[in-house]
Amino acid sequence: MKIKILGGLLVALLAITTVASAQAQAPAARHRQHRQERRIARDMHQGRINRAQAYHLRNDERRIGRERRMAMATGRFTPAERRHLHREQRRVGHAIRRDEREDKIS
Repeated sequence: MKIKILGGLLVALLAITTVASAQAQAPAARHRQHRQERRIARDMHQGRINRAQAYHLRNDERRIGRERRMAMATGRFTPAERRHLHREQRRVGHAIRRDEREDKIS
């Protein structure tokens, strides 16, 4: 009986630490996402991008957030998932920069 209880506690402890370690590996992605959301809001407020551009950029940010949450839900944030999220965030960052400069050129 004691073995079953200790085994159950061990499994629960292992599950908790796995989820916690996955969440500890993703703060950089969350921080970058918040910075990009602030850039979108600032650029829209300053007139560098229009509403349609902001709408598309925000949709991209939401999609990346969903992907990050799905990756973390498994309890393991793999290096491949991390690379994919960073690549997507870089793509959105470039899109923000491109949209900012698009209005300056035209």
